[in-house]
Amino acid sequence: MTVTSVTPPRLAGSPGKGEPGRRARRTLRWLLPLGPALILFVIFMVGPILWSVYIAFTNETLTGAASVNSQFIGMGNFVKMFGDEDFRNSLLLTFVFVIGSAVIGQNTLGLIIALLQRGRGRVVRSVVNGVVIAAWVVPEVVAAACWYSFLAEEGTLNEALDALGLSQDWLFTAPMIAIILANVWRGTAFSMLVYSAALSDVPGELLEAAAVDGASTWRRLVHITLPLIRRSILSNLMLITLQTLASFGLIYALTGGGPGTASQTTPLYMYEQAFRYFEIGYGSAMALVMLAIGAAFSLVYLRLIKVDT
Repeated sequence: MTVTSVTPPRLAGSPGKGEPGRRARRTLRWLLPLGPALILFVIFMVGPILWSVYIAFTNETLTGAASVNSQFIGMGNFVKMFGDEDFRNSLLLTFVFVIGSAVIGQNTLGLIIALLQRGRGRVVRSVVNGVVIAAWVVPEVVAAACWYSFLAEEGTLNEALDALGLSQDWLFTAPMIAIILANVWRGTAFSMLVYSAALSDVPGELLEAAAVDGASTWRRLVHITLPLIRRSILSNLMLITLQTLASFGLIYALTGGGPGTASQTTPLYMYEQAFRYFEIGYGSAMALVMLAIGAAFSLVYLRLIKVDT
């Protein structure tokens, strides 16, 4: 009697004999066009980031013996950092700058401008958008020069206040107010654009029905408009917070962190330690701390967005 072997049929979804090879070839065809870009990404992005993380735990300097033979010092830079009164002061000023400039200033002003433009004519919207966006597209150094000429002792603001017998010297007496105002002026356009897009998705019929029921403008804003655009609010807050947290050029050009250290936020202090005093390892440790702070802000905002969904 002849015994015939029967090969069981391959179940759907189970890999065939040549399936791993075909899958590898498909992956290779997908990766080959991206190869040059991935190589450049590793060389110019991943490599420097990993190197910065490493030297944050060393005594690396740009000059001197430690620039040639740096040593691994573990958490030494971080211990030094949190015992540094100037660093703690810069961290406090950074939080003041972020809250005043981004969370309160840009976010609130951008929402107000977007709300005021609802229902306005095309000409009015075009003029307002053009003026606000013009401040956003100028380089930080140009924005700083504009505000310096406005707030300086012989500047435009004092020329106007002189007629009232008043004067100001905020660049020296209140530098944090000066840099917050300058950054709000420059960065409000982004929030305005985000909220203009979000408000366009709010159903007008819903607001009209609430108005017919007797709801005031404020109640319609608080109970209808803001809840409907809550995700846009949180997304905008996350983006402008991260952008403001790393702000450097505007502050450096406007006040240089002064007078003294009165407006020296952490990015300016980090630059000073790394490139003026050449303690590149210490500066890199500060960069890691700033990265952790930015990540913490992002996680909070993303968590709030997730809760909202």
